[in-house]
Amino acid sequence: MMTISTKSTLNQIPSSIWILGFVSLLMDISSEMIHSLLPMFMVTTLGASAFTVGVIEGLAESTALMIKVFSGVLSDYLGKRKGLALFGYALSALTKPLFAIAPSLGLVLSARLLDRIGKGVRGAPRDALIADIAPLHLRGAAFGLRQSLDTVGAFLGPLLAVGLMLLWANDFRAIFWVSVIPALLAVALLLFGVHEPIIHKAVKRSNPISKQNLKRLGVAYWWVVAIGAVFTLARFSEAFLVLRAQQGGIPMALVPLVMVAMNLIYALSAYPFGKLSDRISHTKLLALGLVILIAADLILAINDHWLVVVAGVVLWGIHLGITQGLLARMVADSAPADLRGTAYGFFNLMSGVALLIASVIAGLCWDQFGPEFTFYAGAGFCVITLVGLVFQPSHIR
Repeated sequence: MMTISTKSTLNQIPSSIWILGFVSLLMDISSEMIHSLLPMFMVTTLGASAFTVGVIEGLAESTALMIKVFSGVLSDYLGKRKGLALFGYALSALTKPLFAIAPSLGLVLSARLLDRIGKGVRGAPRDALIADIAPLHLRGAAFGLRQSLDTVGAFLGPLLAVGLMLLWANDFRAIFWVSVIPALLAVALLLFGVHEPIIHKAVKRSNPISKQNLKRLGVAYWWVVAIGAVFTLARFSEAFLVLRAQQGGIPMALVPLVMVAMNLIYALSAYPFGKLSDRISHTKLLALGLVILIAADLILAINDHWLVVVAGVVLWGIHLGITQGLLARMVADSAPADLRGTAYGFFNLMSGVALLIASVIAGLCWDQFGPEFTFYAGAGFCVITLVGLVFQPSHIR
């Protein structure tokens, strides 16, 4: 009965959302082939410290999130989403060769920033496009499906990286060149496969960030923004999961398998939990995600044996599956339809600032006090977020 219900729901999801999911899948294969190896490449080949890795990763990921505010506002003003999303995917695709030719940390940082600018440009318009296309009763399932397909790419990328590392004797740069292929395929699929609905044509456009429009976003929306930001403080860059795995004595070519494990669990859990969010309390699901992240942090802090690290990484993946599509759904539910791009933009702006702070703190803790303290600090921020959930507005589910 459960299988029939799931099939029925999947069949109702519009084809453009499926295609957006496969676009994300291809781009994530490309990105994760690089990202699963980049911390080790920076440390072993370019001589970076954990603090430097934290700064570069924090700057890159926070840049992506902060750029979303501008692309989201612009997509609301224009009443169009696809063009901005296409530009963002294309920019990310064009940065991939820079990693392969990088002789120093400076070019790695530049490539990471440009790649994440591309991600930032596409993120809010794409999420707003999904909210525009998906029927209201399937919105959680739609976001969960897109996230699941995205995450399939996120575990196929590291898996491919492992195979090529073994085949090509740890040749980082050759693998970075291969990553260009799925990135270009993602751009082509978006260009020719997604048709944007014309739902904003008759609406007179106004400044999305005018005082009046910002007031329209309301208390419920700003609460979601605040919770999302504190949530991000608790979840620093996943580069530190890679470094923790390397510490445990896993051979360098096999380290990306920890990201495969995390993203496999993430992919398998995102759609079921997204569908579940259409039926039960959002705050209860967020609380469950936080409890699981606390468990993951404590496990990763206790021991660096590879089995322990894998257990912590699996829990990290479950946490992501529960929370990431859910937070996107909560933004869509709490914002007016004509301000969804702006809403995603500000949500990601605050999350970006928090991610930069979190990654810098994680890098400092790692270098000054050891890896264990980094994960204990993450667990502490989880507890703070759990307290914040208690003070939710009464009309949020």
